[in-house]
Amino acid sequence: MSSTSYSIPRFVRTAPWALSRGAAQVMFQDNPWTGLLFIIGIFAGSYIEGMPVVAWGALAGLVTSTLAGMFFRFPTADGRDGLWGFNGILVGCALPTFLEPTIWMWIALVICAALTTWVRTGMNNILSPWRISSFTFPFVFCTWCFLLAGREFMGMPGVHMSKPAIDYTIAPIVCHNVLDFGIYWLKGIAQVFLIDSWLTGLLFLIGLAIASWRAALWGALSSLIALCMALLWQGQGSSIIGGLYGFSAVLTGIALGATFWRPTLRNSLMAAFGVAVTVFVQAAMNALFAPIGLASLTAPFCVATWLFMLPRLAPQIPVQDNN
Repeated sequence: MSSTSYSIPRFVRTAPWALSRGAAQVMFQDNPWTGLLFIIGIFAGSYIEGMPVVAWGALAGLVTSTLAGMFFRFPTADGRDGLWGFNGILVGCALPTFLEPTIWMWIALVICAALTTWVRTGMNNILSPWRISSFTFPFVFCTWCFLLAGREFMGMPGVHMSKPAIDYTIAPIVCHNVLDFGIYWLKGIAQVFLIDSWLTGLLFLIGLAIASWRAALWGALSSLIALCMALLWQGQGSSIIGGLYGFSAVLTGIALGATFWRPTLRNSLMAAFGVAVTVFVQAAMNALFAPIGLASLTAPFCVATWLFMLPRLAPQIPVQDNN
């Protein structure tokens, strides 16, 4: 009697690590242990803040977008590196944060997370001549579409979205102690995944340090720069307390200071400049989207980082053969 052995595809065998890398790639890290700490941080912060649905949404988005990459038959190297999953996990954090967690919201989450994998490939094809990537903009664009759709569909009402407002009052932060500012600083890092918890921010920093001390340094420094700027320019007090001026700045700092540019003094100063500009882009987008009550998500990071990377990159235009 003969027996037939079936080999499990290598990607399937390494799927848990690919999922973990998907979480880590949100902050440009290709390290499964970093991703694992990020996931732990998401669950810890979500449960502490009484929003466990966000943690399970993150996991659902991560798995869905990774499976979508397999279904679409995109290069498996991207899947192993977690590049199918990082937009999806952000979708999974965002939709339960802003929408009522109905069954229709969960179905929409699966559709949106899968869509980000497809959109990422398309956007990267468009941007490849300039040698930049779409970053987290597939998450931003797809989530914007689904959040706005929630205003039209009763099946997934946007109960946690901001009320549309043309005129709004800025309430600067009142006097707080040093410990409070430390909490706001850590929340700026945690809000990359839309988590309002200092403990999550601390776990994220530890996760970054496991993969790259430089990335951890720039994550910490960028959140601090953003916090100081928001205080000096007297930004919205509730946004300062929630770390909402920091998360896009954190991603910009890690991208420019620890990922895409060589670590020279000049580049470090330029990266810090990019972080500062991101805070202004963040505030501008907050005001721009206020009339429709839409969150800017990580769009300020994408825009600011593109603006700082493009001047240093010449487009690779194919040579045409006229013969």
